[in-house]
Amino acid sequence: MLAADFTFELNPRLAEVVTNGVPLYFVVEFELTRPRWYWFDEKAAAKRIQLRLSYHPLSRHYRLSTGVLQQNYPTLEEALNVLRRVRNWQVVERSASLADANYEAAVRMRLDVTLLPKPFQLSAITSRDLNLESPWRRFTFRPPANFPPPAPVESRDTGNAKDAKEADAK
Repeated sequence: MLAADFTFELNPRLAEVVTNGVPLYFVVEFELTRPRWYWFDEKAAAKRIQLRLSYHPLSRHYRLSTGVLQQNYPTLEEALNVLRRVRNWQVVERSASLADANYEAAVRMRLDVTLLPKPFQLSAITSRDLNLESPWRRFTFRPPANFPPPAPVESRDTGNAKDAKEADAK
């Protein structure tokens, strides 16, 4: 599970763009790699989530969406406060088998300019006003000795204990 806080401000141009009805798509990317001296680094996990920030003039609310989940906020600042915080994001599956070694984890957030309308994409190439990207934040991760934790064992007694004993005997 990952929790991260990003610190950024929308510049006036991006704030104007979203207020005029153009949705902004943000991507949070996570990578987990195991460095190896003898070959390329092993990529153990890679995840990304996409967040959409939009403004709805009829309701005068900003909407933050991820997948089918969406939440409305009365001000841009309130929507940005939620956008900057990532909580309880499962980045490594419980069934993943990680070696007993040090891993390098990296996370970042960026504005996905490829999902902007075409005129804005052209502007993003030549102007830094439409680019927003955090640097990769890197840290070392060492899985605990019992990672992943053992799965709970369920016994399902069907009432045929005699049949089970006979099957075990065979």
